[in-house]
Amino acid sequence: METGTPTPEGQTFPAATLRINDNQINTTDFQEATVTFMKLTRCPKMNWLLICPVFLLLSELAQTTSSQGGKNILDDAEILKYVKEAKNRVDATYLKTRTNLNVRSKREAARLSDIMEFFKQAVGATRNMVRSADYLDATREIILENLKKIYPYAKNVTDFLTPQQNQIISQLTGCAYQYLPKVCKPSPYRSITGECNNRKLAYLGASNTAFKRLRKPQYEDGISLPRGWTENIPINGFPLPSAREVSNQVVKLSTESLKLDDGRSLMFMQWGQWLTHDLDLAVGSPNQDVDCNSCIKNHPCFPIMIPPNDPRFINGNKCFPMTRTAAVCSLTSDVREQINGVTSFIDASQVYGSDMNAATMLRNNTNQLGLLAVNQNFSDNGLPFLPFRGNAPDPCSRNNLSLGLPCFVAGDFRSNQQLMLMSFHALFLREHNRIATKLRYLNQAWSGEKLYQEARKIIIALTQKITYKNWLPLLLGDEMPKVMPTYKSYSEDEDPTVSNVFTFGFRMGHTTVQPFIYRLAEDYGAYHNEPVLSLSETFFASWRIVRQGGIDPLLRGMMVNKAKLNHPDQIMDDALRERLFPVVNQIGRDLASLNIQRGRDHGLPGYNEWRRFCGLPAPRDVDELASVLKNSTLAQKLIDLYGTPENIDIWIGGVSEPLVPNGNTGELLSCLIANQFRKGRDGDRYYYENRSVFRSAQRRSIESVTLANIICANTKIKKVPENVFKVNRFPEDFISCSNFPEINLNPWKA
Repeated sequence: METGTPTPEGQTFPAATLRINDNQINTTDFQEATVTFMKLTRCPKMNWLLICPVFLLLSELAQTTSSQGGKNILDDAEILKYVKEAKNRVDATYLKTRTNLNVRSKREAARLSDIMEFFKQAVGATRNMVRSADYLDATREIILENLKKIYPYAKNVTDFLTPQQNQIISQLTGCAYQYLPKVCKPSPYRSITGECNNRKLAYLGASNTAFKRLRKPQYEDGISLPRGWTENIPINGFPLPSAREVSNQVVKLSTESLKLDDGRSLMFMQWGQWLTHDLDLAVGSPNQDVDCNSCIKNHPCFPIMIPPNDPRFINGNKCFPMTRTAAVCSLTSDVREQINGVTSFIDASQVYGSDMNAATMLRNNTNQLGLLAVNQNFSDNGLPFLPFRGNAPDPCSRNNLSLGLPCFVAGDFRSNQQLMLMSFHALFLREHNRIATKLRYLNQAWSGEKLYQEARKIIIALTQKITYKNWLPLLLGDEMPKVMPTYKSYSEDEDPTVSNVFTFGFRMGHTTVQPFIYRLAEDYGAYHNEPVLSLSETFFASWRIVRQGGIDPLLRGMMVNKAKLNHPDQIMDDALRERLFPVVNQIGRDLASLNIQRGRDHGLPGYNEWRRFCGLPAPRDVDELASVLKNSTLAQKLIDLYGTPENIDIWIGGVSEPLVPNGNTGELLSCLIANQFRKGRDGDRYYYENRSVFRSAQRRSIESVTLANIICANTKIKKVPENVFKVNRFPEDFISCSNFPEINLNPWKA
């Protein structure tokens, strides 16, 4: 547009509006131009944003130029004031949250949600990172509040700030520290935090960084509000259904006889949970100014509303509380990204931790033998348990008040969720200490630090080998050759960061969970008076491990019993859908609803977007969806709820697909899961098959080990099946542990 361009009335636009082209617009000129423009075009004062779309373009141009060389809208003194106000606001909220949770969780009649919220608070380095992100978000929020007094169209704060001002804010909030260049010294051992695995981009795959986006996030406001935050807002022409309603209509068991997997054992299911705790941790936001049990949508509370006709509603429960995942610092955009509190690598971080303080605390620091700390109060027939957590409140001590035994402490705070998971943690603690002790016998001159690092390196390698060579083929089935090519070499151009969508795709494991946990005696017969426990009886029940026979009965039960089979009318058992974590006389949560709601919290696009990402056909209507799902009844239910396949939440869409041949997940999730495991392998400089990591003789030792070897070496169990992940019958499929020797450590002799 040239100066002097005629208006409809034959007049010209004022120079203030025309200087956009030469990048000289300023706020005073823009305000004057606004009034003049409205008069010239007879734009009604109250409706000009709706009636004058041309002016919207000018507004957008003005926003852009304000951050590209125009005069500052805000001066630096204002920026400093807003940052200080934001930090005071966040600090006060953090203190209030922690104090309230502490008080509520110690009450005699504490609610489950009180204890869980206290237990799941981010700690250590993760808490510091989250606090910086909250400082940044609060600063932007305060700036936006003030900007809107003058510019009601303001949306993205970063558009109004100069690069220098953005840098000042990032430094004052602590966010800049997280992105400082790292000095990566050569080391044969991976760092605890995952930093410096990639020498070019040190933060790739590190703990306390953002999950990777494979597709642009979809938020209700384009920035941070989850889809479904505002009720009845149409998306692709239809409002999103309640996550609980989807659970009730699609996930709820429609048959009483549970379908079991004839090919996979409960050990297969448990390895999946073991892996997901190694790869991702979405911590809850500690920035809570309100009680999220109140069912009010007020950030960071994003409750799952219970439909009025739901049986839960008649008991006075109007919602399942849910706190949003904490955000990570984002210096270049206002768009919300979620933090991963653990490393993205398969590096046994659930054993060793993902920050140095935790890693140090988990070690036996009383000697120089490279050992992990063990329980000082109890043992398992002479074999060690994990140490107890020292701080209260504690969901485990609440589980059995007469015993009051606290939770175990491990590299991941979720280690106490249920008994089978606790057994895995004890198993790998013992294997680390056993290997470290053997290495010391072979290498008397090695320091405690070297013994620890070498044992840790071997444990990580064993975890990787078992995952890629023994477990993934049973998950991916006939799709494996297509989606998981054979390993060739490490590539520093491959980003191993866990993708946001993977954290939901991998939740397909929830469909394999049985409602019972089995405990078997030495002869694989019934274990005393309580051989079978309902899953809900095992949540945070560390006392059952200590007082009821240790881990051996549980491991036997996992090897003999079958995993649940995912089936269209039995997607998730009610042990997880109705009775998740029912401690202290409280009703349980609904894991299916949580999976759906959490996906919305993370801004994940719908089902069809991921079908397109994987090069799969995206169904357009109920008939095409029925063809994809091979189930017309299920397709109709989903269309009745969502209106269009575009809106179907990724978790429910993924677990609704039929299983691939000889696999344990559908076509879409096979693609998304394999995508992550491939990138995580090829982008890991310390992956065990990388020829620079181990000598050939050492790799051969690692390749010879299965989970059966580790069980035999660290328990009193005498017989195990050759492949513990498959369904096995006792006694015909079981072999003496003498056929499963310990890992040969002679190649590590210096």
